[in-house]
Amino acid sequence: MPSAPVDLRLNAIVDPERAGGRDLAELARLCAQGGATLVQLRDKRGETRAMVEQARAIKRALAPFRVPFVVNDRIDVALAAEDDGVHVGPDDMAVEDARRLLGRHAIIGLSIKSVAEAEAAPIDLIDYVGSGGVYVTLSKEQKKPPIGPEGLARIIAVLKRRNEKLPVCGIAGIDASNAGEVISAGADGVAVISALSLAADPAAAARALRDIVDAGLAKRGT
Repeated sequence: MPSAPVDLRLNAIVDPERAGGRDLAELARLCAQGGATLVQLRDKRGETRAMVEQARAIKRALAPFRVPFVVNDRIDVALAAEDDGVHVGPDDMAVEDARRLLGRHAIIGLSIKSVAEAEAAPIDLIDYVGSGGVYVTLSKEQKKPPIGPEGLARIIAVLKRRNEKLPVCGIAGIDASNAGEVISAGADGVAVISALSLAADPAAAARALRDIVDAGLAKRGT
């Protein structure tokens, strides 16, 4: 496991289908410049070799900022590009297998969408949780209705009971208008796609979101 807890205050997710025509490495750089604390590459359709090259380019772009970089789902890409870790969901490789392949120092994040999943998660093998969908999003197909801040709070309560130091971020439909509600619900940060990647100025959008998250955490005393 990483030596320090994963800083989830602003988890910037870059996706070629939601990049607004921008190069993903440059988009990642702008997000980090504005205050992103974790960057994730999500590419559901990319060819393996191209994804590895893309991941390497993003990693190079993030190096001056010392921002950790994870790949969604693709353990093979994370290994080949020597990224910091992966983010997996319930239909991806099992956390136990990902941990065995990546080793104990890799970052492994897990998507959790319900209280039942929070109760069952292999909590000792993961480094953070992305929970949602909190709001309606157009960034991916939502099979279930949004859980809202109230549903997020219930999931966070279970996770914190099991491990009070496990970082949790809310995901789906989050922007500057509702990020404060997510932090008030108990989240340690927000995962954001469109509100950063489709913004006219991603660095400024990231800065604004970080300010909201930091203010919410300060108000909560964390």
